[in-house]
Order: sequence, then structure tokens, then C-alpha cells
Amino acid sequence: MPELSIHARSLVAGDAQGDLLYADVGLSFWGGVDPFSGEVIDRHHPLSGQIIAGRVLALPSGRGSCTGSSVLLELILNGHAPAALVVAQPEEILSLGALVAQTLFERGLPVVCVGEEAFACLRDKHYVRIADGQVQAFDLPPDDGWRPAPPDLARQLARRSGVALNDGDRALLEGRHGKAAQVAMQIVLQMAELQGATELIDIAQAHIDGCIYTGPASLRFARQLLDWGAAVRVPTTLNAISVDQRRWRAQDIDPAFGEPASALGDAYMAMGAQMSFTCAPYLLDSAPSAGEQVVWAESNAVVYANSVLGARTQKYPDYLDICIALTGRAPLTGCHLEQGRRATLLVEVPAPAGLDDAFYPLLGYHIGALAGSQIPVIAGLERSAPSLDDLKAFGAAFATTSAAPMFHIVGVTPEAATAEQALGGEPARQTVRLGRQDLLASWRELNSADSPELGLVSLGNPHFSLSECATLARLCQGRRKHREVALVITCGRHVHEQARQAGHVAALEAFGAQFVTDTCWCMLGEPVLPVTAKTLMTNSGKYAHYAPGLVGRKVHFAGLAACVEAACSGQASGELPAWLNPATPCQGAA
Repeated sequence: MPELSIHARSLVAGDAQGDLLYADVGLSFWGGVDPFSGEVIDRHHPLSGQIIAGRVLALPSGRGSCTGSSVLLELILNGHAPAALVVAQPEEILSLGALVAQTLFERGLPVVCVGEEAFACLRDKHYVRIADGQVQAFDLPPDDGWRPAPPDLARQLARRSGVALNDGDRALLEGRHGKAAQVAMQIVLQMAELQGATELIDIAQAHIDGCIYTGPASLRFARQLLDWGAAVRVPTTLNAISVDQRRWRAQDIDPAFGEPASALGDAYMAMGAQMSFTCAPYLLDSAPSAGEQVVWAESNAVVYANSVLGARTQKYPDYLDICIALTGRAPLTGCHLEQGRRATLLVEVPAPAGLDDAFYPLLGYHIGALAGSQIPVIAGLERSAPSLDDLKAFGAAFATTSAAPMFHIVGVTPEAATAEQALGGEPARQTVRLGRQDLLASWRELNSADSPELGLVSLGNPHFSLSECATLARLCQGRRKHREVALVITCGRHVHEQARQAGHVAALEAFGAQFVTDTCWCMLGEPVLPVTAKTLMTNSGKYAHYAPGLVGRKVHFAGLAACVEAACSGQASGELPAWLNPATPCQGAA
């Protein structure tokens, strides 16, 4: 008999059993799980070093990157996936990876949601079985000969959808626009039901994150759609891919990786997507306006679009993004709706005087971990006047540790003239007041290096903007980097050309900087990252979090000026910024 039996909501159908691996912190599969071994590589996570393959993985939620769906698909198809996922809250990114595996490749794993109270009851359990809508927990594996039954995919697809369809939707679903669009609509409808949506909306544009090469499965998925005649129905841009498509051979990238990574970008362009190759699509001329309904993937881009631009998108998982681009239709839910954009968490921040650019990624990183899936509104920064680059850095770090699709900052972001507006006139469910000691703890977490020696300064995660290139050029003017330190900047082709015309590229190359386009630091490794570099330095809270797991290097995190000083001296000073010093006065809090 089970020690515990919990009624569960099935997000992805199926039965399973296995040893339980439990965590009370959300996990991003991209940058957090090795897609070829199933090892948890997020060095900040309590499960770091654990192998998830074949085990029932229990997480309160996902978090971080939209590419988690692609990593899970990779794990399912190569045999290193967990036996099942148990979540406290409905989880869309990982569920989508399981749905794609089930729909396209007749493989998959069950995903069930049990609610927060029941989830906590699993903490000390050892073995779990998922069957017939129940999660059963045992102290020892039961010796009863039970085996999971394979899911009936045909029955699941034939089930009558509760989502209202128009004539165009039905035409897509019936295959009148080709098999790729038909399968895409099937996946869109499955996700709509999971999200509780009852209707679909037209979208104006899409940004595709699934062009990141996570392994053979990601290319197999794209080529399958192409074989079925896939063609996007709305203007579509592409995220940064996994290599600099024009120069990866000159950079000595292994062809076993470079060729399929480049081919994946080509596959999405063959579907009609633009060759944008940037993780900062909000820097493109095609960036959406306030109120525009769009479908963007890439976690930092989603957060920026919602929070800073006022456009409307969910945090779309890889593969759902292209499915919606192929149909032009998205579930009407979440941040597409006014009520889905309201904050529930109020964070009061006493803004220190003398801020530098390290403050905003650090604050975003810390608040993201506090928020979990809640949308926060931050009060206390009204007089700090963060720039668009500051908001970009805040949002990227926030999206790394949070599952939420947006944030509000009182007096700064467009839907938060006041905290009351961001909260929709309701009281906050939770209020948190931050102090310097809170931020200092996150500073120490991001600064994982224990040696001042430095081999690399990595900039451009997310991709550098033109204004960041200009600021860096001013900081580097008349100077030359240390001969043993590489300084590498990633940016989109369009920004690189703008910076070249403005003279910034020549100035930075005179300093000794290198530019890499098309790809970003979350995808780069050796030899672009020097083999001899044992530690690196970055001004990106996002990359400071992911780098120890992705490339096995420890990190110095600091502002841009400190990065330049370290590039010149060959050593990181390790000094705290003045605004983290308890003797520095505050400007006051809201």
C-alpha cells in the first residue's frame, strides 16, 4: 500500500514510476541540466551533480530559459530523461517538451501537477508511482509487478477540444494547409487546454528560440517540419543560434557541432524566418509596440517585451513558438490578458546612492529568486532613472531565477505609474523589503571565483546594444587590454554594423576586443572561450549564474567599468561597489 496518495492534474498523459528526486527550488533545464547525461549542472541549485535519468523528478516549477523544452526533448529521445515530472504549479516549458516528444516522435513522459500543499508532502518520500490520475508515494519500491501503460496518443489527439475554433483554425486542424501546420495546430490546442484558455487570438509577429542547437533532436524536429512543408504565417525573427554562422570555422569550432548548429538556423530560415540571430530582438526595428499581441520565446526577450515595451506575450517554450508562427494563432491567456499582467508581489527597494550598472542585474537576479512565478512590482527606484540597458540587464537576470513573464517598476515601466496600477487596485499578496545585506548575499553567490587571476572578460549576454558599445568604447579609449586576457563581445549583426559605422568597432578592436555575432555566451565554449582561462569576468547576472555549469569556469561579476579595469590589469580587484558599502547613504525608499 502507498504511504501517500495524491490526486493529480495530468499536464501530459502517461504512467510511470521510479525513485523520487525532490527539490523545493525551480530548475531551468537549459543551463541547468546536461542534455546528454541528465546531470544537473546548475551549480547554484540544491540538486547540482544529481542524475535525473529514470527518476521521478519533483520540482515546484520550472524557471529560467525557454529552451528547457528543447533540452527535455533531447533527453527523452536519447534515453536520459526522468521517468516523470511532478510539479507544484502548472509548468508550460517542460510540459511542451514532453508534448512534442509525444506528438511528433511517439515518445514522452508524464507531467502532473499536484498543488503546493500536496507537493510539500513528497519531500521525504523515496519512490513514486503515477497512474490513473494519482501520485502514490512509497518507502520502498512495491513488488507487485505493475508496469506503466503507454499513452493512447490517437485518442488524446481525437479528444474534443474545449477551445473555441474559427473556420481558419478548423482548416489548419483538418490539414488543408499542410501537415506541418496541422501538427502545429494540434500542439497549440493541447497547450491551450493545459493553460486553461478557451479561445485563440491572432498574433502580429513571432521570435523563435528553438533555433538554438541542443543536440540532434532539435535539428530533427526542425527538419521534420520542413519535410511536412512548414512555412511561417506571420513576420518571424530568430534568436541567437549556437555558432557565429559566418565565422565558426575560422574560430576552430568542431564541425561535429558547428555544422548541425548552422544547419538548424538554415532550417528555420527555410520556413520563412528572418536572419536576425539575436537574443535581443527588442533592439531590432521590428520590435513590437505597446499592446501588440506577439509570440516571443527567449526568456530575457519575453520579459523585456512585456515589461519595458508593453507588448503582450507569454513566456513561450521552444517549439511552441514555431508552432504558433506556423498557425498565426496563440492561446488567449496569461500576459495576453489585462488581468494576467497584474503584480501580486510588492518589493520595496531602498535605492543606494552612486549606483553603477552592476546594481540592476544584481537586483533582478535577487528579485527573480524571491518572485518565483509571481509578477513583482518594485518600488523605490523612481528617482534612479534606469536606462534601457539597465532594464535589459535587470530583466535578463530576473528571467534567470524566476518563472514569471514580466515585472513592473514604479515610475519606470509603462504599466506601473503607481504600485496600485501595477497591482490592479488589489492589495499585494506579499510585501518584501530589501536591504543591502540581501543584495550582498546575491553578490557573493554570483562571484564564485576564489582567485583574482583572469583569462576572459565576457560581455553581451544578452547581446550588446549600440549604446553599450559606445559606453565600452569610451571606457577603453587610449588603453590596451592585458595580453593574457581575452575580451569578447557578442552582439547581433545589425548592432555590429551600427557600431562599425559609428567607429566603435575600430576603437574596441584597437583596445584588443573581439566581436562575435549570431551567437551568445550561453552557447559559446572553447575555443572562443580560451582553454587557458580558469576564471572569467562578466557584467551579466544571467551569465554569472550559468557559466559555472555551462563552461566549468568560476566567475567574477561586476559593472562594466570594473570589467575594463580587470581586462587591463589581468586581475579582478574583488572590491565591492560603493553602493553595497553599509556606510553609503540611501536615496530613500518608497
